[in-house]
Amino acid sequence: MGRGRVELRRIENKINRQVTFSKRRSGLLKKAYELSILCDAEVALIVFSSRGRLFEFCSSASLLKTIEKYRRCSYNASEAMVSSNDTQNTYQEYLKMKTRVDYLQRSQRNFLGQDLDALNIKELDQLENQIETSLRHIRSTKTQVIIDQLTDLKYKEQMLQESNNILRTKLEEVGAENSLSLSWLSGGSHSADEPPRIEDFFQPPECDPSSQTGCSQVCTDLSNSETMLQDVTGLVARLM
Repeated sequence: MGRGRVELRRIENKINRQVTFSKRRSGLLKKAYELSILCDAEVALIVFSSRGRLFEFCSSASLLKTIEKYRRCSYNASEAMVSSNDTQNTYQEYLKMKTRVDYLQRSQRNFLGQDLDALNIKELDQLENQIETSLRHIRSTKTQVIIDQLTDLKYKEQMLQESNNILRTKLEEVGAENSLSLSWLSGGSHSADEPPRIEDFFQPPECDPSSQTGCSQVCTDLSNSETMLQDVTGLVARLM
């Protein structure tokens, strides 16, 4: 009969554990060497004892090169795995987005009154309620916009009326100043409705035919009055 199956567990006896480690270590290193020779494989073996001693074997010229080669292969494998996971996640995201886009397109066609044959009564009721809610919101927004525009127009109208009142007041003040100036020039003998005339300031006096000297004096005064009339007329023209 063959030897029974040995249960693998930690050897409690320290001496036996050290002896077993030495035997198994030598056998492991021998097997690694044989594997590298028989199969032309690059083999690297690193063993640390319980006391921290290092035992190593490498079939190539440098153990560090073999370890670096291992790191590159391990990194590429990890990167390939990550890339595969990213691709899978991207595809899942694409499927979700595609489903969402299809749903939105179908909902848009339903809002436009298309493709309604596939909907049941409940879905049609929900669609009708959504459309009515949207219409109420649109009408409310439209009413608010109209109210805002009317408020702006009323404000502009009020500003124009105030500007018009200010201009009317200025015109009345200018007209009153002109009326006072004309009244001062006319000596207050004319009414406000009838503007005075410059010719009325100077009237030719009546001449007594019995006095020749008086008539000469009157003619002289009349000539001086005409000259003064021309001067006053030029002055008023400049003032106007």
